[in-house]
Amino acid sequence: MLLGVMLLYVGVVLIVNGLWLVGASSAAEPAAAGARGAAGGPIILQDREVTIINVFTGFVGLVCATTLLIQGNQKGDLASIRGGGFILLFAFTYLWVAINVYLGADGRAFGWYCLFVAVTAVAAGIYTFKDANGNNASIWLGIDWFAWAVLWGLFFALLALGRPIGRLTGAVAILEGIATAWIFGFLLLQGTVSF
Repeated sequence: MLLGVMLLYVGVVLIVNGLWLVGASSAAEPAAAGARGAAGGPIILQDREVTIINVFTGFVGLVCATTLLIQGNQKGDLASIRGGGFILLFAFTYLWVAINVYLGADGRAFGWYCLFVAVTAVAAGIYTFKDANGNNASIWLGIDWFAWAVLWGLFFALLALGRPIGRLTGAVAILEGIATAWIFGFLLLQGTVSF
C-alpha cells in the first residue's frame, strides 16, 4: 500500500514538474529571440510554487521508504528493503529539485544523479520482470521502471549535457506522471491491481 501512496504523489509531481518545464521552455524561446509577450499563461508556473509539491512528495517518499526499510529490516524481508531503497531514488530526486530551485542552481550535478538513477531503473526493470511470474502489477511496474529510465535519461541530457530538450522532457514527464504513477498508484490503493 505504501507504494500506491508514493506513486499517487509521484504522478502529481511529475505532471506539475512537466507543466513547469514545458512552460519554462516555451517562455525561454521568445525571450531568446527578443520577442515581447505575456509574462504568464496557463502553463507558466513559478519556481517557488512547484517547490511545494516537490518538497511534499520528497517527504512522503522519505516516510514511505523509512517505514519499509525499518519493517523490512525487522522481519528480514528483502522485498521491503529493496522497495524502500528504490523509493528513496524518487524522494531524493524531488528534494534535490526543490533545493536547486531554492539555491538557484543550474541542475548540472542533479543531471549526473539522473544518469545514475536511469541506469539503476533499467536494472530494476529487468529484476522486476524476472520476478513478475505473470502478476499484472509486477509487469506494469517493470514497464514503469523502463519508462522512468527514459525520463531520468532525458533529465541527464537536458541538465548535465545541456541539450535543448526541455519541452520534450516536460511532455514525457506529464505523460509518465499519468500513465506510470498516478493511475497505477490509484489502482493499487483501490485494490484493483495488487502484487
